[in-house]
Parts: sequence; structure tokens; C-alpha cells
Amino acid sequence: MAAEPPPRDPHLRRDGAWVGASVPRREDPRLLAGRGRFVDDITLPGMLHAQFVRSTEAHADLLAVDLDEVRATPGVVAAYTAADLDLADITAELDRPPHEFVPTAMPVLARGKVRYVGEPIAVVVAKDPYAAEDGVEAAVVEYAPLEPVVTDLGALAEDAPLVHAEAPRNTLVDVSLFATEGIDDVFASAPVVVEVRSKTGRQNALPLETRGVVADWDDRDEQLRVQTCSQVPHQVRTVLARCVGLDEKQVRVTVPDMGGGFGQKCVVGREEIAAAAAALRLRRPVKWIEDRRDALTAAFLAREQRYTVRAAFSADGEILGLDADVVCDMGAYSCYPFTAGIEPLMASAEMPSVYRVPAYRVRGRAVTTNKAPTAPYRGVSRPQYVMVVERIFEKAARALGMDAVELRRRNVITVFPYTGVNNITYDPGSYLESLDLCEATLREEGWFSRRSDDNKVIGIGFACFSERTGYGSGAFAQRKMQVVPGFDLSEIRMDLNGTVSVTTGTLSHGQSHETTMAQIVADRLGVPYDRVKIVQGDTDRITYGWGSFASRSITIGGSAVAAASVKLGDQLREIAAHLLSGDPEAAVLEDGGVRVGSSWLSYADIADVAYLKAHLLPKGVGPGLSATASFDVGGDGTFSNATHGCVVELDPGTGGVEILRYVCVEDCGVAIHPQVVEGQARGGIAQGIAGALFEEVRYDDAGQPLAPSFMEYKVPTAMEIPDVRIEHLETPCAFTENGAKGAGEGGTIGAPAAVLNAVNDALRHTGVELDDTPIPREAIFRALETS
Repeated sequence: MAAEPPPRDPHLRRDGAWVGASVPRREDPRLLAGRGRFVDDITLPGMLHAQFVRSTEAHADLLAVDLDEVRATPGVVAAYTAADLDLADITAELDRPPHEFVPTAMPVLARGKVRYVGEPIAVVVAKDPYAAEDGVEAAVVEYAPLEPVVTDLGALAEDAPLVHAEAPRNTLVDVSLFATEGIDDVFASAPVVVEVRSKTGRQNALPLETRGVVADWDDRDEQLRVQTCSQVPHQVRTVLARCVGLDEKQVRVTVPDMGGGFGQKCVVGREEIAAAAAALRLRRPVKWIEDRRDALTAAFLAREQRYTVRAAFSADGEILGLDADVVCDMGAYSCYPFTAGIEPLMASAEMPSVYRVPAYRVRGRAVTTNKAPTAPYRGVSRPQYVMVVERIFEKAARALGMDAVELRRRNVITVFPYTGVNNITYDPGSYLESLDLCEATLREEGWFSRRSDDNKVIGIGFACFSERTGYGSGAFAQRKMQVVPGFDLSEIRMDLNGTVSVTTGTLSHGQSHETTMAQIVADRLGVPYDRVKIVQGDTDRITYGWGSFASRSITIGGSAVAAASVKLGDQLREIAAHLLSGDPEAAVLEDGGVRVGSSWLSYADIADVAYLKAHLLPKGVGPGLSATASFDVGGDGTFSNATHGCVVELDPGTGGVEILRYVCVEDCGVAIHPQVVEGQARGGIAQGIAGALFEEVRYDDAGQPLAPSFMEYKVPTAMEIPDVRIEHLETPCAFTENGAKGAGEGGTIGAPAAVLNAVNDALRHTGVELDDTPIPREAIFRALETS
């Protein structure tokens, strides 16, 4: 059976590795040729279409819902209210005492009260989408309007109406995670104290593909089959089963290709549950596709936060303490499974960032208002608190008469591992090195000399930050979540022809998992990456998975895949060594087979024995070729880091901001696919720039959303997003299987701070400082006009 191995693949790196090579993406042929399959591409026999009657009031008692005319509308098959479907509520909880956390039940369809414009009240099911829309228009809803709560400060007012009767002062979370003893004395004796008051605008994650679902009941399997664009299919299965009263084995959730998620799809939505419940009742397939208006006004939103932060510094620029108050407007309900604590707890835990902060106090609150609820969005509070901390360093530098970059150098963490005042241990990174290289790059390109051009209004801004990735079960447990994500499971199987199928509990929504996970397997087994099939997004085929969020896919999912591959490799070595009469310890996996001494056996030949000639297997080795492994991070996770540098020019005539140059120096450990890493960084930077300069969901005093279309919600185009220069540093992680750290959110985290600091640097001669985002163009115009 011994043979010669095939020639080396030209896509391999010079050292023979797949990891680290920017190989052609496995996903591209079908996606670029239009052969991808997204939720809206799915059509089933007899399929019906759903749309929702939505609240037109931000806050009101729901007196009556009359669907008689709806049901009489041509083409309408059925229409259901909350009472008709009788579904259990969706409730996310933290294991915290009542004074720290108040759980709020989110009904699948509004019952008794509506709490934001766009809240689903009834579901209409029709033969086509147009009839469903006609049916929605025929609904008659009777309200008794109540005074809405539309701002965070309004929510906290003593006489504010209550969004939820069980939440006094409209506060869902109120936690003080850290309070260093003696911090007041630190501030009282500090030579320099600076303060930043900052508010960030409410945003939409804006995935290209809106939310959607196709659900149908399978009589043969006695199973509700749900195809949806979710980042967390197992969580959807759990909640759906509970809401409709089925066992989890009676619900199968699969995810086809997905056009982006950015966190908005890593929570469980109400509409998906209602559409699936309608399919279960009707025993016919039901499809719901969210239209863009609903996506902009009624989908999960994010980012609306208010910070009041003080920092104390010594006379020579050493930071002495940080004192922060964080208020996050979370909208009408807690999201499942993360709760309303997702944003204030993230900000509270990680605000010290890349700096050696010896004393720290923070209070984090989540308030509820009559607006669409909040879900995680790429970065989750880190773009906001990094922006505030970086503004602190800019203000402190001016107060101390120092260069702001030099002030950062004096305070960044340089000795690792480093355990911070926030009880988090930071693994080795390149915080100082990334800052030095970013500044040097902009100097070498001549931007510092151009800043002094009297005919231009040019500013340069920097942002230093870390991105905690690979949150394991322990890290999530510290937040006292009742549902504790963390681990990942992977099963690997080799077929008769030597090809490999690998499951992952993570899920691609644009991150190239079919390629990057295959590269990991290819290196472990010595096979071409195109002979590896990645299986994801199917609750029947994957034992359990937490999905993709918090840059966990490669760090945790990829580590589980690697561990499973190693186990399978051990099986292959043992079988090959037995068949070739050699030592398993000396067997080497290479070129799609196993070499034992001078002999080589292909995987196809080994599989032939493992499946079809099991009597030839070594004693104690069963038939088949498969292995299962899990991976979790026992500590605080791993930290990617970066420094962003931004050069802007301000237009005195309009207050407009043009980004002339953007440099990103990033370190995500071992880059599995450098080109994919760069794509992640560029996409994240574009979203960060959008938050800094353009995007904001606003409301009027009655709680009506003022951005129902792209005419009002300003999204940057390719004209506003600059070319981005990316420089890579590499500090491998010591405890992931691949040396990789996460790379999904860093671009977004650093961009708002870099842009805001650049704008303020350009305004330095005016005496005006801006601390809110999106940066108001009129404020820039006024500052330049009066200078």
C-alpha cells in the first residue's frame, strides 16, 4: 500500500505551512458567481410570507387589537396576536442581587403595553409578501398613550414615567465593579486632574442582509425546521423551544450564507420566534424578511452611552487614578442571552485599557427607555470607553505641557503578563511597539510637517487600545450571566477518499471560516486546505456551539478544531504505523498521508482499512476515523492590540471632515490568513469612522425614530472611507492552539478615538474641544468661523 506523496501545493508558505498564507478564499467562487444561498433565496413548496403589525406609539397601554379586516384581506391566510399564539416570554437574567439587576420579560408579541415604536404586536401570514403588507395595513390597534421616556437623563429623573413597573428609576443594571481604597485621596492630592464628559450616538449595526427566517414543520421527523441568519443558532433553538413548548430535539436551526451580523444577530429576535410559531400552527412553511425601514427603526440598536470620567496625573505624567460613571441607554428590553448588562459591564471591566492605572473606581448603569432594545455591536462599549480614555490623555498632555504620544509612552503596559487594577491579566502584547511604529509611519510620510501648513486645517490623532478576545467560560462567569458562553466543541471525520469534514460551533457571517478553519486543519493533518470541509450553523450536526461574537471564532473555535485535528492525526499515525510495521511515535503526517521511515501511506489507503477492512486495524482501535475535542480558556482571555493614527483636514467653509490618511498597526498574534485579517481591520475601521462622523439614530420627544431610511441615517460611502495602511506585528498567544488572538473588532474599537483626536488636534488653535460623537459638523464650522 505504500506510495509516493503528491507534489507540494503552490499556495503553501515557503516553510510549508498553510497558516499564515493568504490563500484563495474557499467561499469566493460561489459568492462572487451569485451562487450563495441566503435566507431570502430559500423557497419551499406552499410557502407563506409573514409581516408584522407594529406599534406606532413609543409608550402606551395596548387596549385592543382588531384583526378582522386583516383576516378578510385577499391573500391573507392567518393573523395572530399574543393571545392567539400564547407564547412564553423571552427573559435574560444575571445572577446578581435585585439592587444590581432587574430582569424584564420581553413578550414575543406585545401584550398589554407597547414600549417602543416598531414593537411587534401581531403577525400576519399571507400567500405573498404584498398581501401580507396589505393585511398589516388593515389592522386596527387601539392605544392609551403614556408619556414616553426618550433619553438616558430623562429615564433617571425622579419623576420619570416607568418603562417597566418593576424597574425603579428605569434602571436595569447598577453595578460598581471596582473602587480602589483611598481613591478620593489620590485625586485630592494629584497635581493634575482632567475630566471628559462624552456622549455617543445610537447606531444601527447595519448588516447588508437584514434579519430573516424560513420555518416549516416536518411531520416525518416531528421537527420544526428553522433556517435563519443568526450568529447563535443554538441559542435560537433553546429560546424557540421554550417559547412554543417543544423539546429542543424537536427544533432544528440551520444557518445558510449570511450577509453580515456585527453582533445584531448574536441575540434572539422576537420576529423569528413568531414566524416559526405561525409555521408550527399552520403546518406550512412561513418566511419573514425584515425590510430596511424596520431594520433601521425596530431592530436591535447599540452604542448610546454617556461617560463622565476623571483622571489624576502626577507632575511628570504618570496616571494615578481613573474615576468613571457610565450610563448606557439600552432601550426597552434586555437582550437574550447577554441582558442589558452587556454594555455597562464591558465598559466597567475593561476601561483601564492598555495603561498602568493604579487606582480605579467605576459605576456602570443600564437604563431602559422607550426605544428599540440594544444588542451587542462590534466592539461592545470599547469604541466608546477607548475614545474617552484617549481623550483623557490628550487633555492631560495639554495640561502638563507634554506631547500626547509621549504621555502615552510613559503609561502603556510594557511588562507582561500584567495584572491590572481591574483584576484582569493581560498576556504579552506590543502596546509600546505599535504606538512607536504608528507614529514613525506618519512622520516618515511627512504628515507632521504638513500639519503646520497655514493654508490647511490639518490634525493628527492617535488611539492606543487592546481588544480582549477569546472570552472563556470563566470570563463570562465573572459577569454573573445565567447563561455562560465560553467553550467550543469540534468533531472531525475523515471519509474514504481522505477528505475531511470538521464541525465548529462558531459561525461565519463574513469572516471566511471555510478558509481559515480549513487552513488550521490542513496544517495539523498535512492535507491541502481545499480537501477540508467546514460544517457550521446546524444544531442537528453540531453538538453544541455558542456561535460567533467577541472575536472568539479563531481563538476558541479554531483551537477546538485544531485539538480535534490532532486527535485524528494520532489515530492516523497509529493505524499507519501498524500497517507499515513501524513506530507510531516516529510517524509523520505529510502530503495527505503518513510517512513511517522511508514508507508513505495515503489517507485514502488508511481510510480504506478503517472503514472497509477493519479486521486489519491494530488491537484496541475501532473502525472509522473521527475525533471530538473541546476548548475553553481558563483565564481572562487573550488581548490583541493596536494603535491607529488618523490625519484629517477640516473645511472652514462647511465644517466638513476629510480623512487624508489612516494607519493601523495591529497585533492579533499569529494571523491565520493575513489578507482576511486586513479585511477585518478595514471593515471595522469603516464602521468606526461611520460612528465618529456620520451615523446616529435620533428620536423626537414623542419617541418617534427620525431615521427611517438612508436619506436620514447617514452611512458613509467609499468616497468618505480612506485607503488604510496596515502594518502587522506578531506576539503569539501562549494558550490558544494556533497562537492566534482575535481580530474581529479591533478596527471599530480604535477608529472613533483616532478620528475625534485628529479633529480636536486640527481645532487646537481655536480653543474648542469636542468630546461627543458623531462629531457635529456645525460645531466644527462655528469653531473655525470664530477662531
